[in-house]
Amino acid sequence: MNLRTPFRFSTAPKPLEAQTTLLTPVEKAVVDSGLEPYQGPWGVPEVSHLLRRLMFGAKWEDVQFFQSLGLAETVGHLLSNNVPPPPEPVNDYNSEDFTDPDVPFGEPWAGAPYNSEAEGVRIWSLKGWWVGNIIEQGRSIGEKMIVFWHNHLPVAFYGVSFGQWDYIYLNTLREHATGNFRSLVRAITIDPAMLHYLSGQYNAAGAPDENYARELQELFCIGKGPNSTYTESDVQAAARILTGWRVNDETGLANFEPWAHDTSDKQFSAFYDNAMIPGRQGQEGAEELDELLDMIFANNECALFLCRKIYRFFVYHEIDDLTEENIIQPLADIFRSNDYEIRPVLETLFNSQHFFDFLTLGAVIKSPVDFLGALYREFNTPIPPRSMLAGRYEHNTTVVWALGYLFGQNLGDPPNVAGWPAYHQLPAYDKSWINTNTLPARAKFTDWILWSGLSTGDFTSQLNILETVAQLPNPSDPNALIDTILAWLYGIEAPAAFRLQLKAILLSGQISDHYWTDAWLSYAADPSDTMAAEVVRSRLMNFFYTLIHQSEYQLC
Repeated sequence: MNLRTPFRFSTAPKPLEAQTTLLTPVEKAVVDSGLEPYQGPWGVPEVSHLLRRLMFGAKWEDVQFFQSLGLAETVGHLLSNNVPPPPEPVNDYNSEDFTDPDVPFGEPWAGAPYNSEAEGVRIWSLKGWWVGNIIEQGRSIGEKMIVFWHNHLPVAFYGVSFGQWDYIYLNTLREHATGNFRSLVRAITIDPAMLHYLSGQYNAAGAPDENYARELQELFCIGKGPNSTYTESDVQAAARILTGWRVNDETGLANFEPWAHDTSDKQFSAFYDNAMIPGRQGQEGAEELDELLDMIFANNECALFLCRKIYRFFVYHEIDDLTEENIIQPLADIFRSNDYEIRPVLETLFNSQHFFDFLTLGAVIKSPVDFLGALYREFNTPIPPRSMLAGRYEHNTTVVWALGYLFGQNLGDPPNVAGWPAYHQLPAYDKSWINTNTLPARAKFTDWILWSGLSTGDFTSQLNILETVAQLPNPSDPNALIDTILAWLYGIEAPAAFRLQLKAILLSGQISDHYWTDAWLSYAADPSDTMAAEVVRSRLMNFFYTLIHQSEYQLC
């Protein structure tokens, strides 16, 4: 049976950094729901759950927008990926310490020639650009899918060491985010960053490099499951097929060089039905790549493997026999019958009863990028606009630094070609995000951006507490306010004791509700009244300090 351990609040919540354990198990519970369409309520908790998983945090305005649409239309909207692509990254990094000799300040750098002195700072700029896209994302799954694919088909930006190629790689992921998986794999196979990262451009007849051929099967398409019985000779044959692909130094794109291609026939094992791909001469040798992919994608393990990766990223890390039977196998059938189009798989999963099962709610520890994305987006935290070049660069790269060096998720540079352990390494999975270093670091960053804000030049990014509460329904009623916020920001039910603790903060320790109601109505009548604003702001700061310092805010 599919057994899952739900979690609950401590009856006396303490600040997150003071807790010795993150989660308190209740008991094992059975999850036996399937892919039948979800028929339950479509309220704030359900909408927020969907948005936390498909986006980065659930902005209140997005919750309200999608609640008015209904589930099916919401999923369709999010998967349409019709948000226009962000503008190119620009030189926002020139300073007294460094000036890019090839790119004027404020101009796009992605087309600039390779410059060993400039590439490090260009890559840092690219990472900041990416973080800005995540914080300012539109109503689409696009940015979340880019992180999914970056984990599944990773390169290391600093391993590639050429900002232009890293940017092309991100665009490859963006272009195919919810499209065809086979097309994405083909594109990534000859992507300049991947060709460099896994040594594809050094793969030549007479000296085949097996690096990419191995990962193509082991990590990207087939996996290492009990039924993935491809052989070492399959890896060697695939490597010979992939000989000859190079990066053109003038265009920065991949091209096929017949002189470097192995023209002999390539024989595969019984795992691939003893397929034989004949060798070809000249430019026709490039056609062998498509035959190789046709052969790999014809194997049933390919669809099963990717559906498991999707499930672990978007739903839950454990896949037992019941989940395999009820969820993975039917999704794989949909995947194959739709010629490996991603969208039908995601559409079925996100509309399913299983996705909204009680035990999937709040069942996953937020990744660092989910945690910070939610902190910024849910609290309307402003960041420097694109026109404020230096300030935006400083702010966004500070967030990049926090993600990687404080929290353990260095966007652009995952630990290895398998991606981050949280998505594949049993038994810890998502629990690997939390340890004695990263948990206090999350709390300290939260305090920083809550109390003083992250200041860069003339701009301060601080949680916009007053605006956050003002947009909620009936903010003058402390009971309704607490109910709304907990339903919105927490994925699991809060007990009465914690609600009373939050209410006591709003009432400044008094008993009657009017101590909060009067204070809020006074502020709402004249937001320019600094004294009235400070009364509600001070209470709300302590209110949200308590709320987001609980371990439950780490769950999505």
